[in-house]
Amino acid sequence: MANIPSPSAISWRIHKPELIVPQNKTPKEILHLSDIDDQGSMHVQIPIIMYYKYNSSMKEKDPAMIIKDGLSKTLVFYYPVAGRLVEGSNRKLMVNCNGEGVLFVEADANVELEKLGDSIKPPCAYLDLLLHNVPGSDGIIGCPLMLVQVTRFSCGGFAVGFRCNHTMMDAYGLKMFLCALNELIEGASAPSILPVWQRHLLSARSSPRITCTHHEFDEEIESKIAWESMEDKLIQKSFFFGKKEMEAIKNQVSPNCESTKFELLMAFLWKCRTIALGLHPEEVVRLTYFINIRGKSLELELPPGYYGNAFITPAVVSTAGLLYSNSLTYAVELVKNLKNYLNEEYIRSLTDFIVIKGRPELTKSWNFMISDNRFGGFDECDFGWGKPIFGGVAKAISFFSFGVAGKNDKGEKGVLIAISLPPLAMKIFEEVVNKMTMRNVEEINIISKI
Repeated sequence: MANIPSPSAISWRIHKPELIVPQNKTPKEILHLSDIDDQGSMHVQIPIIMYYKYNSSMKEKDPAMIIKDGLSKTLVFYYPVAGRLVEGSNRKLMVNCNGEGVLFVEADANVELEKLGDSIKPPCAYLDLLLHNVPGSDGIIGCPLMLVQVTRFSCGGFAVGFRCNHTMMDAYGLKMFLCALNELIEGASAPSILPVWQRHLLSARSSPRITCTHHEFDEEIESKIAWESMEDKLIQKSFFFGKKEMEAIKNQVSPNCESTKFELLMAFLWKCRTIALGLHPEEVVRLTYFINIRGKSLELELPPGYYGNAFITPAVVSTAGLLYSNSLTYAVELVKNLKNYLNEEYIRSLTDFIVIKGRPELTKSWNFMISDNRFGGFDECDFGWGKPIFGGVAKAISFFSFGVAGKNDKGEKGVLIAISLPPLAMKIFEEVVNKMTMRNVEEINIISKI
């Protein structure tokens, strides 16, 4: 592979940020977030970046101008996104729909997109430049709820990044927003699916009551402190799992243990990560999985246009020693149990738990959180330039990893997972992964510190 230029070796021109407001007048009102939106762990910004090759049919078109114009149209329908969060009684977050707008940044990079190679994939080495952190913009209260940056490359290609306040929407909700943006850019007068607020559907009951166990919030002070002491030392690497790698992993599981491919991959990563951390056999470890609750034949049915956070976060629990000593089948069987939590009572208990416990964060106590974003649609949004060469979440966030659709250098499809670990643990993790997949796992990225 050709040498990848470092960020400092590229000449970047960041234009003055501006606010994009809705094209037409929108309602001025205060809207409450749901209690799923308003849990502590959602108070983060999620970075998504998509990359587009030069398209000769769009030669005279400026992607920055086209996307900027599309945003002003899209915000008419998604007008809460142009507002600002405010805090009410009991720290309840609400959206002040004041139409102040989303932040937009235009940039130019004196480099050809092709020269960046695999470094555009998570963990993206150029993230801080492709999503410029405008001073004062990355807070939760009173800050823009979305930042959008279009970066033009010298070859005519470009990148478009979206940094979204997670309290407003999940990956599916952002996909809806991007689909609407795409449709309006292409000339539609309105999105094919109109957005719906209705956040009360995922708010606590009038008499909140916890009726289920929620291991995802179990906090053990010593292990939490141990993880937090590592957080400023974490490095990231991305790993590609295609057909060959998944077959190698599946061969380690009992033939009568049936699972989905992603359940199998989660169990494998959990086991490898636990080994890499070198925990005492009696330490309790957790795997937390974000499960989308849309379209799951539940009594609680969300409307098609619901773009808020709509997921549950059940966790499975084991001692580190049992993960070490048992075959991979043990971990897979635990992970398979996660789908059993997908019922209305668990959802109601979760929203009530969040309110009763004061909007806690998901546990950091040797917890590995993972979200399956392979079907987020970020690799399909074209804005008129054709599908992106890559689109997805730009990095892992502490103990939270995202699975995104990707390809290896042979063009084979698979899943990319960025993992965050301390340096020594990362070295061990790579060794364990290679050993358990018969050295078939292809490393995608060089180490990128966060």
